Amino acid sequence: MKKQYDYLIVGSGLYGCVFAHEATNRGKSCLVIDKRGHTGGNVYCEEMEGINVHKYGAHIFHTNSREIWDYVNSFVEFNRYTNSPVANYNGELYNLPFNMNTFYQLWKVKTPAEARAMIKSQVDENKVSNPANLEEQALSLVGTDIYEKLIKGYTEKQWGRSATELPAFIIKRLPVRFTYDNNYFNDKYQGIPIGGYNKLTDGLLAGIDVRLGVDYFESRADWDAMAAQVVFTGNIDQYYDYRFGRLEYRSLRFEHTIYNEENHQGNAVVNYTTRDIPYTRTIEHKHFEFGSQPKTVVTREYPEEWTPDKEAYYPVNDARNTEIFNRYRALADRESNVIFGGRLAEYKYYDMHQIIGSALKKVSVHFDQTTTEYGNQ
Repeated sequence: MKKQYDYLIVGSGLYGCVFAHEATNRGKSCLVIDKRGHTGGNVYCEEMEGINVHKYGAHIFHTNSREIWDYVNSFVEFNRYTNSPVANYNGELYNLPFNMNTFYQLWKVKTPAEARAMIKSQVDENKVSNPANLEEQALSLVGTDIYEKLIKGYTEKQWGRSATELPAFIIKRLPVRFTYDNNYFNDKYQGIPIGGYNKLTDGLLAGIDVRLGVDYFESRADWDAMAAQVVFTGNIDQYYDYRFGRLEYRSLRFEHTIYNEENHQGNAVVNYTTRDIPYTRTIEHKHFEFGSQPKTVVTREYPEEWTPDKEAYYPVNDARNTEIFNRYRALADRESNVIFGGRLAEYKYYDMHQIIGSALKKVSVHFDQTTTEYGNQ
């Protein structure tokens, strides 16, 4: 029986959307399926009170790649939003990332030399030469005050365990700026799609067949029979029926609240850095698009242990899980009619610009036999 489509794309997140769009532009027929009732994966926005709510957590686009910036802006214009989060430690407020504003708030120092001296004195005080865990690593990089107030509680909530039980490699470095600059990202281009991320994913999927609310694994053979090749963006261990065991993730839970006021917290993102507050951050979505609606929506973000009935957000890239994933990847590398891509299929955390760059690179290799790099992603 002749296949109905050239490509079946399992998952309508950014990777699947980009691949489907580029394949279609090359004259290929694509069918995109997703078990959720909407497209876009985790960048999906839901309108509440006239506000585009990032339903699965804050998504702030940033890249150094002009190619990727021009690519996303060809579907929707991005605004000039600059991410400048605030940290709340027991009611004390600090600017992020760690910069001269933060150091003034911590120690009342006013010059880079004073800030460097303070950090060095605290690092020397701790005398950590070979960090054995995350706590020791952080202390060896930024000292006691920054670690205790701005890193420890937040990180322990994020990973669900004590910092002394977490491997040092989770924090390879901590960006410290000796300028008064609250811009969280160093990237040249940064912004939010005007009208929300659905405009980006809808643009990518324009004219492409999409079926929602369907589970690929419930009728896998039937779906596979519909296309010559599969682009799989789901959990790679599930694809192989968990033959080497389950990969671990951290999950998230979101609690959305509507407030009958125009401005609730004064900033898009506020991090809560003490462990006794169960959520890691609150997100006031209207600030992403400089909204002036009479009401506002604030989301609390709660990290959770992952179970198979929850969404998988962050891979746990420790030694055990890396060994398991490498066994799955060896199977994937031998597949001739299946392309694995994206955060879950590659068991790798990606920012949005990175996942778009990865999909574009895969497309160029797959269709054009080139190895074009898409800028400094």
